Amino acid sequence: MREMKLKHWLPLIGLTLSAFIFNTSEFIPIGLLSDIARDFSTTEAHAGMLISVYAWFVTILSMPLMIFVSKIELRKLMIIVTFVFVIFQLTSAISQSYAMLMISRIGVACSHAVFWSIVSPIAVRIVPEKARPLALMMIATGTSIAIILGLPLGRIIGLTIGWRMTFLCIGIFAASIAIYLGFCLPKVPSRGGFSFRQLPQLLRNKPLVRLYIFTLLVVTGYYTGYSYIEPFMGQVAHLSENMITTTLMVFGIMGIIGSFAYSRFYPKRTYLFMCVAILIITTCLSSLGLAASIPVLAMAICGFWGMAVNGFNVAMQQEVIDNSSTEATAVAMSIYSGIYNLGIGSGTFLGGAVCTYLSISHIGYIGGTIVFAGLLFWLIKVIRSRIIGI
Repeated sequence: MREMKLKHWLPLIGLTLSAFIFNTSEFIPIGLLSDIARDFSTTEAHAGMLISVYAWFVTILSMPLMIFVSKIELRKLMIIVTFVFVIFQLTSAISQSYAMLMISRIGVACSHAVFWSIVSPIAVRIVPEKARPLALMMIATGTSIAIILGLPLGRIIGLTIGWRMTFLCIGIFAASIAIYLGFCLPKVPSRGGFSFRQLPQLLRNKPLVRLYIFTLLVVTGYYTGYSYIEPFMGQVAHLSENMITTTLMVFGIMGIIGSFAYSRFYPKRTYLFMCVAILIITTCLSSLGLAASIPVLAMAICGFWGMAVNGFNVAMQQEVIDNSSTEATAVAMSIYSGIYNLGIGSGTFLGGAVCTYLSISHIGYIGGTIVFAGLLFWLIKVIRSRIIGI
């Protein structure tokens, strides 16, 4: 893009790397679930609570923390948040008990709660207006790279020299990113404080509330399956450790394609793009159990699943920004982050219950049903807005 200059690219690359490392940290227990469970002599469903509790704390803390820090200049806030993230990654690395690891993950969740409330608003404000879709795509690409490289690389490190070293490496990498951003990220003034008294007005924004409900349904269904994809691939699809790692990489690589699909099709065909993305997620989850006996087909399904999910993620961030006022954007994004993580926590908890009381082979069917409910909700939203006009 002609509008983009070096002064725009450098901080945007830094924010993309930040998204990469924050998402790597969030997803890393998925790739190491079996090892963590084995090390602490617990079940995979119990170890999966590391994901659920993390997500629930992000849900609880996103809005109050963002309101508390809403007057702080965003560059300064980003650097502080990243260093808090580093500290708790290091305590995760030295955890000698399940309880200590859980407390450390809650500390990481506090930094996560603020990070995902500010990274997208910062990204769109440091670039020219015409480059804003590119900025959001870059942040989404950071997420995809986390799945392509971060999650599999963390898994490889964990399998080779122990899962604790994975958290240590994340902490060191995050510290270097914080230093980099300190040099190249320009000052981004806060757009004023946001108080709890203004919250009812924000929640009277019906299109925004509908987006939150839609997000909760889709993410809950998605994580019912995705949180347990590593043991599913091992126990049901009978893939080797290397093949599981490769499958996770395929998921992330296809996610980048989903980001490009967003930038290409979403601005012109918003409703159709979202319908197709959710339909693909529903189909992939629902067919996961049936395809488990054919490894290549299972990998292909994970690939299309990753593509659709990443397209959905970046499109929803754009929708939230477009449907909130300028002064409320950061808080609207913090609520979105909270809702998203409520979906992660609920989906992981539900997936754990399915593994415990039914069978791990059923996670795709249950998850697909919930995502399908999200698709129906979206179609009703389209009908109301296009035909009825509300």
